[in-house]
Amino acid sequence: MQKTDLSVDELVGMISRGELRLPQMQRRYVWRASRVRDLLDSLYRGYPSGAILVWETDDEELSRDMSVDQASSKFSTQKLLLDGQQRLTSLSAVLRGLPVDVKHRKKPIEILFNLEHPEDIDEVTEVDDEQSDDDPGDDLDDDLDEDGDDESVQEKLSRLTFVVSSRATASLPQWLSVSDVMTMSDADLIRSAGVTDWDDPRFQKYSDRIKKLKGIRNYMYVMHILERNLSYEEVAEIFVRVNSLGVKLRSSDLALAQITARWRDLLPLLDDAQKRYAQEGFDLDHGALVRAMVVFSSGQSRFKTVGSISTERLRDGWKRAQIGLDFAIPFLKENAGIEHMKLLSSPFFLLPVAWLFEKSGGKISADEERGLLEWVLVGSGRGYYSGSAESKLDADLNRISRGEGSSGLVANLDQAFGRLRFNAGDITGRGTKSGLYALTFLALRAGGAKDWDTGMAISLNHKSKQHAIQSHHIFPRAAVRGRYDRSEINEIANRGFIGGKTNRRIGSKKPTDYLPAIASKRGPAALESQCVPTDPALWELERYQDFLAYRRERIVARLNEWIDGLSGRR
Repeated sequence: MQKTDLSVDELVGMISRGELRLPQMQRRYVWRASRVRDLLDSLYRGYPSGAILVWETDDEELSRDMSVDQASSKFSTQKLLLDGQQRLTSLSAVLRGLPVDVKHRKKPIEILFNLEHPEDIDEVTEVDDEQSDDDPGDDLDDDLDEDGDDESVQEKLSRLTFVVSSRATASLPQWLSVSDVMTMSDADLIRSAGVTDWDDPRFQKYSDRIKKLKGIRNYMYVMHILERNLSYEEVAEIFVRVNSLGVKLRSSDLALAQITARWRDLLPLLDDAQKRYAQEGFDLDHGALVRAMVVFSSGQSRFKTVGSISTERLRDGWKRAQIGLDFAIPFLKENAGIEHMKLLSSPFFLLPVAWLFEKSGGKISADEERGLLEWVLVGSGRGYYSGSAESKLDADLNRISRGEGSSGLVANLDQAFGRLRFNAGDITGRGTKSGLYALTFLALRAGGAKDWDTGMAISLNHKSKQHAIQSHHIFPRAAVRGRYDRSEINEIANRGFIGGKTNRRIGSKKPTDYLPAIASKRGPAALESQCVPTDPALWELERYQDFLAYRRERIVARLNEWIDGLSGRR
């Protein structure tokens, strides 16, 4: 195996010219902007950042484009990137000022550099190249600062060197876009930071820091090159072993590499399915689709069996999985109101629904429908698949395979939690990461909740900035900070769901300053539909904990009543 040292600039050039591409077995780009920030911080400080592994081949059919724009290579030989995709895609996008393709959407990576950063750092952030990340912003919460302490956001930012861009920070002169630093002259950058005179004491410091940041281009990576005479199957085995040793890839990614070694045209099929389901609001990654394939090929969910499943069975399983998902997604959307993947605590819930559809011969009885709805809603609210997920999924699949249907699923849920309905204690102290948060949104929407200004029904389908639903602190954090614990301030019982424009209008007003007008203009029902008390005494700051207690009881009553109605238990 050959080894060579290449600078970031040289590697980015190879990507731009199309000389460095991805093998078919590689997943797409998945990094959050925060991980790009951490990578830049490591390179700026000269910390180790891993090596690059490539395979040299003449076979163009084995390659595919990266998630950033590339030209067509003039050379017949290509280097396919086996380890280092996330790092190099990020650096190529930032240094060239280009967006990346994330789940079939072009997204810019906007990282800001603090010219006034402190010399010392408090902690070191390690960067693991292939660690998986969820899509950023995949919840209903639109708050920027969840820390709930007295320190201002800007005070915290002043201690950082790199941050993900926000409108407020980008407007400050000492914060520069990293992409701008890489493409603009030093003089223009210093001038944009408000330094117009060489005698300014900031001039030399800013100049030195800009040069140091641009020096990232010269950061050296070690590139290991696999021999050209290796077969694709051998390279796939190396890929699996390299990433297994580092625990860098999810098991689904390793399974995908094993499958594509035998089924070369699978990735385009997964890409097409991903686009199709994303248009329905269910943006399933390759891992979720591969798991569905494994379930329908083998009747269980674990990827460790992939090597023993024939290609013919996998192909058949993929066809059947799509038929099942084509039922499960619209069923959850139309029957349960789950219009978006954000409203499910795990994509695993789709699989038993799809599996039951197949095992029932495509005919779901009224009892099965009610049982499925109860299982999905209660299970998602409780975060059923948050721990020992594969064991629970296999137990659910087995219940269905034995002919127990949705009643078997509900029985597993009851066994796991001891009860199928919620009480006030379940939401006490729970915030936006809880499955009950999305379930509360669904129940309030089903109860007729609307935006308090426009009267528009709340929905995740509203795309405009004015009407897109945001999570609103009914008692603003500024008013209750320091009086109560962070968990109390940010819990579900202090959240309402309103449009962005309405949320910005209310801002940090106290409930006594804005709720009377809402009750007057839209009537008490506008508040009651979001389980907000209409008694003005409970709007006072001194009654905050009474407000929480009232609203917890009303929310769980709404949840239970709604689920009872869908499941036919009332």
